[in-house]
Amino acid sequence: MASTSLAQSGTAQSTLIVGESAHAEGVERMLASFRAIPAERRVRLAKKTSNLFRARQSAQGPGLDTSGLTKVISVDPEARTADVQGMCTYEDLVDATLPFGLMPHVVPQLKTITLGGAVTGLGIEATSFALGLPHESVLEMDILTGTGEIVTARPGGSEREQSLYRGFPNSYGSLGYSLRLKITLVPVAEYVAVRHVRFHDIAELTKALDSAVTNKAYDGEGVDFIDGVVFSGDEMYLSFGRMVSADEIGADSRPSRYDGIGDKQAIYYRSLQHPSGVATDVLRIRDYLWRWDTDWFWCSRAFGTQNPKVRKFWPQQLLRSSFYWKIIGLDHKYDLGNKIGALKGEGPRERVVQDVEVTIDRLPDFISWFLREVPIEPLWLCPLRLLDKGDATTAGAGPGAGRPWPLYPLESGTTYVNIGFWSSAPIEPGTSENAWNVRIEEEVSKLGGHKSLYSDAFYDEATFAALYGGEHADRLKAEFDPDGRFPTLYDKTVRAR
Repeated sequence: MASTSLAQSGTAQSTLIVGESAHAEGVERMLASFRAIPAERRVRLAKKTSNLFRARQSAQGPGLDTSGLTKVISVDPEARTADVQGMCTYEDLVDATLPFGLMPHVVPQLKTITLGGAVTGLGIEATSFALGLPHESVLEMDILTGTGEIVTARPGGSEREQSLYRGFPNSYGSLGYSLRLKITLVPVAEYVAVRHVRFHDIAELTKALDSAVTNKAYDGEGVDFIDGVVFSGDEMYLSFGRMVSADEIGADSRPSRYDGIGDKQAIYYRSLQHPSGVATDVLRIRDYLWRWDTDWFWCSRAFGTQNPKVRKFWPQQLLRSSFYWKIIGLDHKYDLGNKIGALKGEGPRERVVQDVEVTIDRLPDFISWFLREVPIEPLWLCPLRLLDKGDATTAGAGPGAGRPWPLYPLESGTTYVNIGFWSSAPIEPGTSENAWNVRIEEEVSKLGGHKSLYSDAFYDEATFAALYGGEHADRLKAEFDPDGRFPTLYDKTVRAR
């Protein structure tokens, strides 16, 4: 077993692992809350936090009680598996598994993303080039469907169970909610050594990225993590991480931290920047996994917390994405950003918060277009490939047919690059308030790409169906939620119902 120093958490592991009995009680509370909701009302989760950026209609009436479904049920270090409740955050999941020298295959960047949310809404991180997406490490999951039935979805189960297993990723609560997920884990070392390689041209970066993904190595050295940041057409970086032991980094090494402890002024994305060549860094594994959370990538600059004078007095415990979410909630409710901008004589701005994906050969086209047309920087890059070999695909015709995961348009054997950009842009005179987002959607589609649905989407129903499962999604809906207790995927992600 690995040293418990891997956890680096003040939370006792015993409080994170609750066992089967407590889980059964949590499930009963969830079911009781489901039965208490009148049949004519839509079912929703009663949860205080969310990592969705799209606007949502105000909830009415009680929701599903998730209070007993927020922990890890058990960890099996020999089998390298964990049984996890659907509303368990990745922060708690990581703190429960690291003491065993294990972690989930993919750990999304923000601490309060839940395992169930990452599976039904998809998640991604720097291991995705080699380990796929979070749902690909799921062995089975218990899902509360719209009929009130709990279905254990698994790849080797009945045709019905397999159908739900394949259709649940990217369903965003339109088919049901996960109560328990059994996932596989991977071993970790205590540290991650990172090389930040600067590029001055997107074509050059793309060539290096393609080679690194294919060979799982860069410049003769293996890699376990890959992501990158584009600051401009002349300044862009790929970051290659490799897990290393304490012996490899040396006794005199002082690992970096970007969580506000120690050097409070340290900001991770700024640590990437250097004039040319390669810059190196070493982080403890837990600090590496949460390197982006402290400043919400770079979005904390909107709140002034990257200003050295402000940061000096900003409480360390509030340097985290979950607190910034509270500020965003106030902005959504009161339009604070535009009101403050108006006081400064600035015009209204459109929120442009998106993650899109294109095949790696189209990456130069999209980045060049974006840098030329859209006044937003930086951009995050994250390569991904499906683990699935395509041996279990959906039958039939139309959107989703032949794909291993029919509600999201990824093909086996193809390298994609996720591009994330999270900011706002000025609303130009004579344009609609959604003009920037619509232009980006159109460009992504033109390049044969697609986008994640956690944020605002503006597709018409026909375009959406062509991109996200179409008739296959309708068949799943009819099977697992025939009375429409949950919103449809289009209602949930475009109409924000």
